Amino acid sequence: MRTAWSMAFGLAVVFALAANARAEDKEVTLKGTVTCAKCDLGESDTCATVIKVKEGDKDVIYYFDKDSNSKYHKDICKKGKQGTVKGTVTEKDGKKIVKATKVEYSK
Repeated sequence: MRTAWSMAFGLAVVFALAANARAEDKEVTLKGTVTCAKCDLGESDTCATVIKVKEGDKDVIYYFDKDSNSKYHKDICKKGKQGTVKGTVTEKDGKKIVKATKVEYSK
């Protein structure tokens, strides 16, 4: 009986983790200024593509992941552009990271 309860608890934990992982993979749409963390914002020692989003009364910075950074950085280095980013967001080392699937700039 003890083994059965242990297995049931283990399965419950696995299902909870799987549900949480799927929730984090949800695509989001971020609207704000797509810019360079170094050249425009002065927040980094190296160039990095970010989107600065107004959430409530504060600005939140989402860093593009490695692949998205190299794909979109040339367009915004030195001067940011208003735009929309679609992608999945994760958090690593206290920074929000977006894996961009689509970036559109306002005209």
